[in-house]
Amino acid sequence: MGSRKRIAGGGGLPDDCWEYVLSKIVNKENLSVDERNNYLETLSLVSKQFLSVSNRFLYSFKLIYNQNLYRPFQRFQNLTSLDLSSFRGDLNALLSRIPASITLTSLNLSNHTTFPVLGLQTLLKKTTTKSTLTSLTCSNMASLCHTHISLIADSFPFLQQLDISFPKTISGNAHAYYNALQLLTQKLSKLRNVNLSGHSYFNDSLFFQLCVNCKFLQQVFMFDCQFLTHDGIASAIYQRPTLNSFSVSNFQEANGFNKITPYFVDSFGTLKGLTCLDFSFSRISDLMLCSLALESLPLNKLVLHGCLDYTYYGIYYLLSRSRFLQHLDLQFATFLNDQGITDLSVYLADLVSINLSGCHQLTNSAFFALLRNCPLLTEIRMESADIGKSLSVDLDLDFVYNQVKSLYLADNPRLKDEDINMFALMFPNMQLLDVHRCNSISQIGIDTVLKRCPNIRHLNLAFCSQANSFSIKHEASKLEVLNLSHTRIDNTTLYVISKIFPCLLQLDLEHCHLVTEKGVRLVVEKCTYLREINLGSCRRVSANVISWMIFSRPSLRKITAPPHFRPRDCDRKLLSGRCLVC
Repeated sequence: MGSRKRIAGGGGLPDDCWEYVLSKIVNKENLSVDERNNYLETLSLVSKQFLSVSNRFLYSFKLIYNQNLYRPFQRFQNLTSLDLSSFRGDLNALLSRIPASITLTSLNLSNHTTFPVLGLQTLLKKTTTKSTLTSLTCSNMASLCHTHISLIADSFPFLQQLDISFPKTISGNAHAYYNALQLLTQKLSKLRNVNLSGHSYFNDSLFFQLCVNCKFLQQVFMFDCQFLTHDGIASAIYQRPTLNSFSVSNFQEANGFNKITPYFVDSFGTLKGLTCLDFSFSRISDLMLCSLALESLPLNKLVLHGCLDYTYYGIYYLLSRSRFLQHLDLQFATFLNDQGITDLSVYLADLVSINLSGCHQLTNSAFFALLRNCPLLTEIRMESADIGKSLSVDLDLDFVYNQVKSLYLADNPRLKDEDINMFALMFPNMQLLDVHRCNSISQIGIDTVLKRCPNIRHLNLAFCSQANSFSIKHEASKLEVLNLSHTRIDNTTLYVISKIFPCLLQLDLEHCHLVTEKGVRLVVEKCTYLREINLGSCRRVSANVISWMIFSRPSLRKITAPPHFRPRDCDRKLLSGRCLVC
C-alpha cells in the first residue's frame, strides 16, 4: 500500500479511513477557523497516526513562537494561510525559511515593529507567492514607509485583499509616500477589498485613482483619512458604482468636511448593490439618511457608531425603508428611548445583531421590544445602558427565544440576579454572556446561567465584585473562555473551576489578589485544554510557577506572567519553545 494506506500500530484502520472520519468532524459549516484548528490539535494528541492525518486538514495556521523555524512547515505541508500577527521572534528569518513547497494565498504580518523586507524578498525568490498570494494584512505596524508600500505594489500583483491600516508611524517625506500610494493604486488592479485607514496622505486624488484602476473593487475602508472630502469621495464613487461595502469616518474634521453637499449625498444613489455602510464617528444629517432611504439600497449592515448631527427622524425614515437589514450599530445615539426602539423594531424583522451600547435611556422595555419584533436576533449589545430598570413589562416570560446566542450587557449597574435568572430561562441556547462591571450580580445569577444554558462557552465577569464563587455541582463542559479579572475570587473558587470547567481554553485572573500559586496549579493540572492564562498583577502568585506551568500543560500558548517574573537562563529554551510569556 502507499503511504496514505499505512496502518498504524499493526492493527488500526488505514489512514484513508481516518481521513474520511476526521473530515466529517472538522469540515462543519458552522465552525470558525479557530474552532476547527482546536479540534485538529486535540485529535493530533491521540496518536501518531492521528497526528499525521490531522496535519493534512490544517490549511490556516497562527504562529506565536517556535525555536525551530522549519518545524511548522515540515508538519503542515498543506498550509495556504499563515497568520504571524502574534509571532514573537525574527520575522525575516521565519519568512526566509518557508519552503518552496508551501503555496501561500493569505499572509498576516500585522502588529510588528519592523516591516520584514528581507524575509519577503527571500520568500518571493524561493516560492510562488508572487503569483499565488491574494490576501495581505499589515495593519498596526510600528512603522510603514514609502519603500514598504512600493515593495507590496511591485511584488504582489494578484492581491485581492489588502490591509495596511493604522500604521503607528508613517516615515519618509510626503511626496515619496504619496507616490508609493499612487503606485499601489496603479499596480494592484485586481483588488476587491482594501483598508487604507489611518493613512494621512491618502486623499481625494488617490481614492479617485483607486476606483478608476481597480475594476473589481467592492469593499473600501478609509477611517481617519483626514484629507478626504465629501466631493472627492463622491467623484470616486461615481467611477466605481459596483462598490458594495463602504466605510469612512471623521466627517467632523475642521477643514470644512462637515458640510454635506448634494453631490456627495447623490453619489450613494449610484451604489445599487450597496449592502454595508459604515459612517462611524462622522457628522451626518437627517437629509442624508432620508436620501439613502429613497434610493432603496439593499443594505444589510448599517453602522452609525458615535455619529453626530442626526436625529430620531432621520434614522426612523431610513430604517422603516430598510426591511432587509441584518446588522445595526447605533452606539451612543443618546436620543434613543424605549418608545423609539419599540417603534423601530417593528421594521427590523430580519435583524440578526444590534449594538445599542451607550444609549443610556434604554431599559428592559426596549430589550424586550427587540425580542418580540426581531425573531432572528442572535446577538444583542446594550452595554452602558439602563438594563435592569422596568422589569415589569408585557411579556410572556414562559416564552423561549432559542435563537439568542450572545448577550453583551456590561456596565449596567441596575442589572440584578433576577434579570440574569430570567435571561437564563428565556435563552437556553446562550453561548456568550458579558456582564463585566455589573456589580449587583452574584453567584446566584451566574449559577442559574450555568445550569440553564448548557451551551455557554464565553463568560465575562470582570469587575463583578459579588461574583466570587460557583456552587453548581455538575460540569459546564462547553465553557471555553472565563474572565474573572478584578474580582475577589480565591483558591477555593479556582478549585471549583478546575472541577466544573474541564474544557476551559482561556482564563483571565488579572488583579485577582487573593489567588495564590496553589490555586493556579489546580487549574493548570485539571484544565487539560488550557491555552491562555492571565496572571497579571496577581501579587500572591510566585513568578517561579511559570516554568512548571509550561512543562505540565503542553497546550498552553500564552501566559501573562505575575509581577516580578524574570526568566532564568536555564528556562529560556523551554519558554521560547513552548508558548508566549509576556
